[in-house]
Amino acid sequence: MAPQRFREQFAQIQRALPDVPLAMGPDDSAEFIYEKGIVIARDGEEALAVEDAVRAHFTATEGLLPENVRRASPQTNRSGITRIRVGDPGDGGPVLDQNVAGALRAMRTAEGRAGRRLVSRNHVVHISPVNCCPGDEPLPAQINPQPNPALAPTPYAEETAVRVLVIDNGLTHDYRSYPALARTEGDLHDQETDPEGLLKLYVGHGTFIAGLVAAVAPNTRITVRNTLTDVGAILESEFGDKLFEAVDEGGWPDILSLSAGTTNGRLDGLLGLESFMRELREQPTLLVAAAGNNGSATPFWPAAYATRPAFEEAVLSVGALRSDGEFGACFSNHGPWVTVFAPGERVTAPLTGFGSPVPYVYQHSTYEACRFGFGYGCTCTHPHHTGVLSEDGESTGGKPDQVMFEGLAQWSGTSFATPVVAGLVAAHMTATGERDPRAAARHLMELNTELAEVRGGHVPALLPPTWQPVPVANPAAPA
Repeated sequence: MAPQRFREQFAQIQRALPDVPLAMGPDDSAEFIYEKGIVIARDGEEALAVEDAVRAHFTATEGLLPENVRRASPQTNRSGITRIRVGDPGDGGPVLDQNVAGALRAMRTAEGRAGRRLVSRNHVVHISPVNCCPGDEPLPAQINPQPNPALAPTPYAEETAVRVLVIDNGLTHDYRSYPALARTEGDLHDQETDPEGLLKLYVGHGTFIAGLVAAVAPNTRITVRNTLTDVGAILESEFGDKLFEAVDEGGWPDILSLSAGTTNGRLDGLLGLESFMRELREQPTLLVAAAGNNGSATPFWPAAYATRPAFEEAVLSVGALRSDGEFGACFSNHGPWVTVFAPGERVTAPLTGFGSPVPYVYQHSTYEACRFGFGYGCTCTHPHHTGVLSEDGESTGGKPDQVMFEGLAQWSGTSFATPVVAGLVAAHMTATGERDPRAAARHLMELNTELAEVRGGHVPALLPPTWQPVPVANPAAPA
């Protein structure tokens, strides 16, 4: 059964994408979200071959209609992907899409002969989730707040500044009020508050990430793109093109920081990102990508490309440490495909409300116990707050807690460990004069001696010099 938090986030994403009927997959365990009634394939003859195979399968399968399949038209997108309708998106509920499942089964024999995948669900790529969201919701920073990591003392020098591109959901209108972001460029949020003046879900995510990069590596030219609009979600079939647009606009950066992705139940990546990843491999850019917050070892893409052949040098995948830096955070994904772990629980960085406080109402109530079975005072349980939604997906009966943001905030997720690592690579480039970000990342990892315990194993951990550990309640090692 899908976790209730996943169902709540599914509903949020469906409301944000009203014209795109969505389903959970691969079954009721609900590991990912995808577009109902649609599969994707590579353009041209391959897409036509997929349609022929699917049509034949539907003809021979009771309850599936061959007329649901339409001939693929030639595509001109950079990603080289064609969307193929294989069923009525109004059929069934938001669990398993039988039409898409049938289309995937129809291609198994052909894929076996070809030795590669020919068809895929059209997954929703989203801000790195605890089930489609960051590890928690942001908290106002405490009295006399200070950023953590604190701003490094490195001076800014235009001629040596490292170019960092953040693909996220844009900047808040007042981000320049935070001095460390004065040189940051990019896109503003389309709409930050709802009609009642409350901060919308995940607004400030891109600003928070930019603030972390700027703190760890002040000698950077940061650009933030509002690629992940609509609660931080986008269809796989569109995401590759949006990434191409982002790098075309300003050129390929030194470092691309991406705190979004999805699982797909496979070990060979996302079909919709195939063209972009192939071009990334040939460019002088390092992709630093979040490992995701499902508390799972299931590969999360594109972070999991870090261990795919030919991508090891091009991609770093980043998991999150809990606030004391000694263990993995309860929500962090893990496994051999995660390159490194960094602080990602209760880090402090700029959000919004500089000069004019902005109210926010919590969406989710905290839990009585950790959702992932950990025994320390993690973000699942602490600090306690009442949200609009409860474990039953309904109001708890109590009034949801409202807070005010006035600049800095605390937030948790692999979303935020990722810019910490991006910043550390950039800082290493500045300190050593290395202009190749991939060489800098390799050298940084070779020099690193820090380790943390994650799920019983010891993994590389990168800790910024200006980061201060935050003690945890009930600090016993996780089970």
